[in-house]
Amino acid sequence: MFGYININQKELSDENKKMYQAYYCGLCRKLKEICGRKGQLLLNYDMTFLVVLLTGLYELENERQEFTCALHPTKRQTAYVNEATAYAADMNIILSYQNFEDDWKDEHSYTRKAFARLLGKDYERIMERYPRQVESVESYMEQTQKAEERREANLDVMAGLSGTMLGEIFAWKDDMWADELRCLGFYMGKFIYLMDAYEDIGEDRKKNHYNPLLALEDESEKDFETFCKLVLTSMMSECAKSFERLPILLHADILRNILYSGVWCKYEYNRLKKQKKKKVKE
Repeated sequence: MFGYININQKELSDENKKMYQAYYCGLCRKLKEICGRKGQLLLNYDMTFLVVLLTGLYELENERQEFTCALHPTKRQTAYVNEATAYAADMNIILSYQNFEDDWKDEHSYTRKAFARLLGKDYERIMERYPRQVESVESYMEQTQKAEERREANLDVMAGLSGTMLGEIFAWKDDMWADELRCLGFYMGKFIYLMDAYEDIGEDRKKNHYNPLLALEDESEKDFETFCKLVLTSMMSECAKSFERLPILLHADILRNILYSGVWCKYEYNRLKKQKKKKVKE
């Protein structure tokens, strides 16, 4: 479900690309530190965005790490690590754990069940430290399962569940910024859910899986693409409004690149892919 909140490399300066990559590598190294090499498999761009966002808002001091990466063994890499990196790594773990558990319930995937067990101790540790966030993720998984079982037709209800969950994750601390971060996370969560449903609609139709967008496409295939773009644009507009209300100067260019441009890269890729498939069928 995650992986949509990324930079638009074409629109970002070389300096900011290196900066963003350093935070991405920092999150990767923190996951490895916490969970070993298996932790690196959990890495996603959405939590990298959270690291950059919280670093910019709280103006956190980075620890700079130089290292050699197995994927790029010929060149030394740079990683930035701070308090937000550790927090995002923990959130990455609880989301992954619940995703593995969900896959086990839905598909009886023993591989996924094994991964969940490997993360069990870390999950318990994070639950003790961040009970509010963990409770929100668990509630989200439970409510989503019930909504899918009853084939919930209201798209806003489904997207809202993701939004509420991500809002609690974005609200790192109970302080003066919590409500605005919660608002930003809420609309970003809705955007992510809608993007995921949009990307999976073809496969879900083939397999007869639940997807709230299927009924809308059946109702008006002609207006479907316009509707999706309008709803997604509305969600990101609210995200941007929340971001602009926060007093962020540090890494503001990177964050604006993601919010105003980067989030649309995968959408455009999927839209063009759908168009090509449609032309082939015709």
